[in-house]
Amino acid sequence: MYGLIAVGYTMVYGILQIINFAHGEIFMLGGFGALFAYAWVPALRDISLWAALPVLLVVAVLVSVAAAVGAERFAYRPLRGAPRLAPLITAIGLSLFLQQVVFNFFTLPGRSLGVTAPVPFPQLPGKPLRLGPVTVSWAAVLTVVIAAAAMLGLTYFVKRTRTGRAMQATAQDPKTARLMGIDTDRIIVIAFALGAVLAAVACVTQGLRLGTVSYNMGFIAGLKGFTAAVLGGIGNIQGAMLGGVVLGVAESLAAGALPHLPALHMFGGSVWKDVWAFVILIVVLLVRPQGLLGERVPDRA
Repeated sequence: MYGLIAVGYTMVYGILQIINFAHGEIFMLGGFGALFAYAWVPALRDISLWAALPVLLVVAVLVSVAAAVGAERFAYRPLRGAPRLAPLITAIGLSLFLQQVVFNFFTLPGRSLGVTAPVPFPQLPGKPLRLGPVTVSWAAVLTVVIAAAAMLGLTYFVKRTRTGRAMQATAQDPKTARLMGIDTDRIIVIAFALGAVLAAVACVTQGLRLGTVSYNMGFIAGLKGFTAAVLGGIGNIQGAMLGGVVLGVAESLAAGALPHLPALHMFGGSVWKDVWAFVILIVVLLVRPQGLLGERVPDRA
């Protein structure tokens, strides 16, 4: 999940060199979009969740993409020539704005869902898989499959398609790319949209795994997604996915393995997983500041 979010940060930073801290809320909106569709379309509840899942994913993607494109057009585009601090502050403000909009619309009594946060999310039917002593949920399997497919598809898109090469050119030198006939505004919108697609899918899979979504879930998820991007190498798509995998494995080990080690049991459990995730980030940045696979952000004159 963190890898999918990290790719969104990487794509936007690679082209605009700004940190879109509202990306966590784009992630959160996808989950609530899917939940809204499931709650208000009776036909989706009358069929198996496996059959309804493609519709939920499409709705989630549409909601997240609309929010991301709107944010780019009205919040970030007017600030392209401004100092870098301006879009950073704007991103933080947009993040808080989206959180409160979702809180007021979805979780207050008498509103659409009429329940308090966190909001229950539908669960996939079927018994979990047993791989020896390990039990794996179908939602976890779905997350791995979707992440692998997204990584392969995105890599092909960026390296092999005309639009992907235009994105690389825009990231390298926007002014020269514009002189060569590339519509850089369209390319930037596509980068935001692709990041939103991956974020929406990640939120739906997380909702399926955890059974809940919350209006403030995007804050910590977005922070860890950015951590994964830095961990793998900012601007490096493959590195972002690798950073997400490393972060997820570190959290799982902290929650499941450390409590059984006599010397470290007091530092284990789910309450410590966030601590270990950021400890790994600090160690990697001290040893290898460019990230695991190296940065891929061009120096601009």
